[in-house]
Amino acid sequence: MQLSLRNMLPSLWERAPLQTLLFLSAFLLILAQYLQRRRRHLNYPPGPPGLPVVGNFFQMNFTDPQITVQKFAKEYGNVFCMYAGNLTIMTVTGLPMIKEVLVNQDQVFIDRPDIPVHSHVFKSLGLLMSNGQGWRQQRRFALMTLRNFGLGKKTLEDRIREEARYLTEAIREEKGQPFDPHFQINNAVSNVICSVTFGHRFDYHDSQFRELLKSLDNVLVLEARWESQLFNMFPWIMKFLPGSHQKFFNEWKKLESFVKQVIKQHKEDLNPEKTQDFIDAYLKELCKDNIHPSFNEENLVFCTLDLFLAGTETTSTTLRWALLYLALYPEIQGKIQAEIDRVIGQSRQPTMADKENMPYTNAAIHEVQRMGNIIPFNVPRVARVDTTVAGYHVPKGTILSTNLTALHRDPEEWDTPETFNPEHFLENGQFKKREAFLPFSIGKRVCLGEQLARTELFLFFTSLLQKFTFQAPPNTKLSLDIRYGLTFSPVSYQICALPRVM
Repeated sequence: MQLSLRNMLPSLWERAPLQTLLFLSAFLLILAQYLQRRRRHLNYPPGPPGLPVVGNFFQMNFTDPQITVQKFAKEYGNVFCMYAGNLTIMTVTGLPMIKEVLVNQDQVFIDRPDIPVHSHVFKSLGLLMSNGQGWRQQRRFALMTLRNFGLGKKTLEDRIREEARYLTEAIREEKGQPFDPHFQINNAVSNVICSVTFGHRFDYHDSQFRELLKSLDNVLVLEARWESQLFNMFPWIMKFLPGSHQKFFNEWKKLESFVKQVIKQHKEDLNPEKTQDFIDAYLKELCKDNIHPSFNEENLVFCTLDLFLAGTETTSTTLRWALLYLALYPEIQGKIQAEIDRVIGQSRQPTMADKENMPYTNAAIHEVQRMGNIIPFNVPRVARVDTTVAGYHVPKGTILSTNLTALHRDPEEWDTPETFNPEHFLENGQFKKREAFLPFSIGKRVCLGEQLARTELFLFFTSLLQKFTFQAPPNTKLSLDIRYGLTFSPVSYQICALPRVM
């Protein structure tokens, strides 16, 4: 009897009409989710009610996700949950709660979640999305190698200053006419990390590299599209359907192919006596005995991609926000330039040693980061085990999102939270650190490139303001509208860079 039923069920399934199969599949999905929700702990974090299977997907505003999150934070408090398919996302708001999850419970929330769109691309490799011992080994090696190539030393500062000269010359070629600074700034910032990872910089007119930067820009936008979010909920269906998620995967393949080609060339040219860059160092590590199993050529590809992505996008986007704010606030731009003229003058380039004597410029850079708010919900984490947050039961597998938007615009932390105001970082004329300022996150997974980014921001920013005054083109009103993606960047704009005559 048992054998005949076993044979009969597949036969019935094969003969059933398509509509019946779809209905039955949907019913089973809804039933499974219902039973899962019934098993939830009674003291689970609050949150908006959602639909079966899709959860709160249709309540999200994909053109401005901040609106949805801030609305729910006001309604449900500093800890609330949303759902999308099988994913449960807990959002925490406020400095005490952020410190609780990222510092006090750093070992609970140290891992990255298994999000389908990321798994499809990264395969849990690299520096950004890996976990466990593999992540620790790769991060340790990357930090050591970056330090060997000058991170925190004069040698890397010299590379940045050299690139700042190339950038100012490229902008000078615009002769004060309106231009879009996006890819010039992108190229300049990217060249710094490229010199460390690939061993050389790329000319601003290099068409192949410009295409690569466009692919990088595209993936940042495409990942935030609703099709990619739907892929996270139904990857087994969406991988067969057309949409922007397929373009997202194709753009990543272009980036991956580029890095693989660079690695291939490095293998052919490898000199055992001389290590010129990160790829050389990694290839030599692979030749050692008894290395950790996470060291392999595939991981080299994704570690290099992570360094390239993180080392390009965040600093470049911050600088584009900076030019926009300076053009919109000319009186603040004038104060920065007065400080530059007083401390540095026009006869030499800025150095990191100048930073100590330039509190207003330093404060303005921090204020650009606060207002630009380019990673508003931080990079996601996941609960490794069941835990308790603010008295609520949080089960293993819950994805953590930290609400940096609310933190950086909190009226209890900032005097004028919605206004660009460098005075937020000044006290009695001196620079003042703020605990509620977390653009690089905190805890064990704090941004790997924080020191590099801070150095780049100061040197590029002061070099540009030393040589140019930035303003809107004639009869043009600049906008602070946001282009939403993996990072929040300004919409495309044109600006004039007028050479300063001293």
